[in-house]
Amino acid sequence: MAKVANAQSGLLNTDSNPVLRWLVKRSLYKQFCAGETPKEVRATMDQLRQMGYKGVILGYAKEIVLDKSAASGLGRQEEMLEASERSIEEIESWRKGTLDTVKLAAEGDYVALKFTGAGMQTIQLLKKSLPPSPSLERAINEICELATTRNVRLLFDAEQQAVQPGIDDWTLEYMRRYNNRQPGKAVVYGTYQAYLKVTPKVLAEHLSFARREGFTLGVKLVRGAYLATDPRYLISDTKEDTDRQYDGIVASLIEQKYNAVLTPNETENGNHFPPVNVVLASHNQASIRRAQEIRRAQSDRGVKKIDLVYAQLMGMADEVSCELLQAGRVEVEKKASDIPKAYKYLVWGTTGECMKYLLRRAEENRDAVARTRHGRDALAKELWRRLRNIVSLL
Repeated sequence: MAKVANAQSGLLNTDSNPVLRWLVKRSLYKQFCAGETPKEVRATMDQLRQMGYKGVILGYAKEIVLDKSAASGLGRQEEMLEASERSIEEIESWRKGTLDTVKLAAEGDYVALKFTGAGMQTIQLLKKSLPPSPSLERAINEICELATTRNVRLLFDAEQQAVQPGIDDWTLEYMRRYNNRQPGKAVVYGTYQAYLKVTPKVLAEHLSFARREGFTLGVKLVRGAYLATDPRYLISDTKEDTDRQYDGIVASLIEQKYNAVLTPNETENGNHFPPVNVVLASHNQASIRRAQEIRRAQSDRGVKKIDLVYAQLMGMADEVSCELLQAGRVEVEKKASDIPKAYKYLVWGTTGECMKYLLRRAEENRDAVARTRHGRDALAKELWRRLRNIVSLL
């Protein structure tokens, strides 16, 4: 699959090989992706809403994922010259695809975007932590303005560590511009990967910056998706370390106070938190349940809660998503104040544009047997519960 995702020949390119395209579209693509055309995408989104999801997180799949040798070689003079010559065309293609995505999204939806989709010159700028080029800045501004007009929120996705510091710089700048227009509401969100050892420090710096500059910090929290390409020493030593870091950050954000995991930036005096909006993107049922417990306790105490939604990838962790949907129905019937908002994250684009996304999904599913067993047990438990209810009525 890696050879197809990084195809250099037409034979392995799903956009030019009709047989390969047919096979991919009717297997992995169908499970994880929304469609190749606006009509297909709208049909998928409508189906999810009918199931009870609050909305979707929609992303245009085009991106560039660098192998380790390419990441370390970024910035060479000849590469920068070559990238500059084709940059306008690449930026225009990314601009159009992302604007089309914002237009497909409904009010209240989220759009995820990847800056690497804007081409090699953009990657060079990110690697050197330089500002966007004038043409790219115009494109980003146009996307942000359209999203604001349509009441759609933007998730600036995390990417490889070779370019992530540059992405963080751009994200903070656009948060500063767009997250102060309506008190307590974020238009632009940054993505924070809990498997990275440095994430609590980075997030604390961003919280401090948001407080000083007077804007709402948008936080999408994930465990991480670049295990195959990020340097191992940057990543938590064990999965348990990542889980503790994720759950600790979640608790801090929901309660709006620093804790042992998310400690304040050294420039902060006291427990001063800016307003935050949060997307908890997780397939870990225990993490989701912990977050819900904190929110329910806040409701019982009459504490004002932050704007928070839950998200899972389409085609994965449906048992987690369905539990959230069911909890939402129960809370509606009880007329409770904390009704979980569940979203599905899905991408759209041609099969070729989606291949790198699909490759990461395949890598994340290496433990699919254990996850499938867990889902099977959950279904069996629910079936048994329903059978007992039927018998009790006889």
